[in-house]
Amino acid sequence: MLLLSAMGPAFAILLLLLFAGYAVFGSSGILAWGDYSRQLHDSRAELAMVKIERDRLKNRVHLLDPRRADPDIVDELVRKELNVGHPDEVIVPLK
Repeated sequence: MLLLSAMGPAFAILLLLLFAGYAVFGSSGILAWGDYSRQLHDSRAELAMVKIERDRLKNRVHLLDPRRADPDIVDELVRKELNVGHPDEVIVPLK
């Protein structure tokens, strides 16, 4: 009879320990916060690089606008695509 009356509280304590363990070690528990902050830091760094690349491409598109194309960019692209250049000419790519 004593063993039977102790099963209820033992089960409750076991269930409480299970929930506490999941709160600490679970996929969204306390220990996972460090991994989430590292992923957030990595994502922010990648976002900054993508923004820089987007701004570079936006500038290049602006320079190639057909209404007011930049002569230097046009000349660079024509020489690059048509492989036109003098043998003693040095072409310095700007990226």
